Amino acid sequence: MSQSENSATNSASAGGADGHNATKTALAVGAIGIVFGDIGTSPLYAFRETFLGEHSLAIDKLHVFGVVSLIFWSMTLIVSLQYVTILMRADNKGQGGTLALVAMLTHHLGGSRYAWLTLILGVFATALFYGDSMITPAISVLSAVEGLTVVNAQLEPLVIPIALTLLIFLFVIQRRGTAKVGALFAPVMIVYFVTIAVLGVIHIVANPLILQALNPWYAVQFFLTDGYIAFLALGSVVLAVTGSEALYSDMGHFGRGPMRLSWFGFVMPCLLLNYFGQGAMIASLDPSQTAAAMQSPFFTMAPEQLRLPLVLLATAATFIASQAVISGAFSVTHQAIQLGLVPRLSTEHTSAASRGQIYIPFVNNALMVSVILLVLMFENSSNLASAYGIAVTGAMFIDTCLMGVLILAVWKWKWWLGIPVTLLFVFVDGAYFAANLPKVPYGGWFPLVVGVIAFTLLTTWARGRKLMRERMSEVALPMEIFAKSAKNSATRVPGTAIFMASANAGVPAALLHNIKHNKVLHERVVILTVQIAEVPYVDPAERCEYHDLGDGFYRAMLHYGFMEETDVPTGLKCLKRCGGEFDMMQTSFFLSRQTLLPSKRPGMPIWREKLFAWMLRNSATAMDFFKLPTNRVVELGSQVEI
Repeated sequence: MSQSENSATNSASAGGADGHNATKTALAVGAIGIVFGDIGTSPLYAFRETFLGEHSLAIDKLHVFGVVSLIFWSMTLIVSLQYVTILMRADNKGQGGTLALVAMLTHHLGGSRYAWLTLILGVFATALFYGDSMITPAISVLSAVEGLTVVNAQLEPLVIPIALTLLIFLFVIQRRGTAKVGALFAPVMIVYFVTIAVLGVIHIVANPLILQALNPWYAVQFFLTDGYIAFLALGSVVLAVTGSEALYSDMGHFGRGPMRLSWFGFVMPCLLLNYFGQGAMIASLDPSQTAAAMQSPFFTMAPEQLRLPLVLLATAATFIASQAVISGAFSVTHQAIQLGLVPRLSTEHTSAASRGQIYIPFVNNALMVSVILLVLMFENSSNLASAYGIAVTGAMFIDTCLMGVLILAVWKWKWWLGIPVTLLFVFVDGAYFAANLPKVPYGGWFPLVVGVIAFTLLTTWARGRKLMRERMSEVALPMEIFAKSAKNSATRVPGTAIFMASANAGVPAALLHNIKHNKVLHERVVILTVQIAEVPYVDPAERCEYHDLGDGFYRAMLHYGFMEETDVPTGLKCLKRCGGEFDMMQTSFFLSRQTLLPSKRPGMPIWREKLFAWMLRNSATAMDFFKLPTNRVVELGSQVEI
């Protein structure tokens, strides 16, 4: 997924990412620099891997024309039709991506079993995305740096050290934010796309017969001739459409119209010209030259004196593509935290101008270590390609299943249209996924292992939080009863006390402990719950909700979207009618810190219970997550059995 639930908002989303002040053309240009890096750098390895993978195709006219035809029709069906045309219509208040789609579907499906299945699919797609986030920077940068061996074969020992240096530098600069560097993204990517298109045109003009590959019969003939081998080749052909999900994920930052303009008007033509150019070059070579040229057809397209500049340009493009994926990992993690799938993690905002620019140290460091290990383990981009396909096709197949639910259950298309469209994409994406399964022993196991680990962590956290809230609600004292009994049994002191509560009913444990041990109540007591909606952004007019319980007690709620920052002090400014304005110097925040105890009726296996307890201990504090003033927070412990 290069999901890319890769929402690379961090760079160019500034300056009109929401589309209010920027023209459609300006946004389209910005999207070229941010969104299309992953799919744009696929020509470095996709065409080559189709011939040099485990299946090893013969390099002749039949196979060259067949592969180019498959790439063209894959790009047309999957990217242009499925993602750009259909899925971009499925926006959750303007936002796209798997988690946004899942939130929208579960909202429409209510509490049905289909909603539960939809959520599970979305969680697993998110889990696969983390595997994709690790592989994309490694294969992209490594494939570009390997171009040095085309310039000079003696430079091969330097490929891995140079690639690792670039990748480590990429992760180190994340803390500084990418707004300044992001200003260069669009110009560099435009130069890159124009360059690969020009190289393609040169070879197409020299061998225009390659344009016959537009005819799908060449793809059909490929399958009729090679059968199972052609089926396995699909596992490499799909590398040409990696990054498709990024188009959908980043829709909210650039808008549906600008994204479609970028794709159909510029990016897709450039990519197709390059793929057809690679095919034209290989098909026109003498058989004695094809094997050497196929080792790196992308760089072989350029004249010898221009290959080093092309390597440098391609390296810059892969650097940008990797940046987009890393930014997407931050964005997806932030959404997952808000939706209750991931523990609270320390999050830093790297720009005062754009709320989308975030940095999550834990995610950054985990990705960096994983990418370094991948480069050292697999050693070259060809080996990494085997690991890459399974993550991409798995996420694409899940997106297709979710799209089917959307078409049939939410949009309610006529059955004679909705069912054939759904089955078409289930067949196409299912075939690509199945074609990658034989790669599992050769590297495809890696994203699956990462996906299983991430899925286990996400579901354990979600299940543990649900159980913990249920146990706490079972013993919770109704607030109305507590308020009446407490008003005369404790001394009232000046100021405001805000007790953070996860549920919007009952008395928080911190309030009970406070009155038990300190035997005082503040003049104004506010029970505050932060609720995350199943939409990306909440209208500021609907941010605040409160109820006056009498005797200085209030129950308040702050509503946020799953892409918004939960800044409680800022949110409190809209609660002026909740007993008056909040003066932070006269306000104390009381938090509960839960400690888990073994239960006689465990709600999940003991190993998952221990895993949840470990995640709970290592999650960021509510003080950091809610942006509470550090000198105004009191934390009280409580024990919970799950």
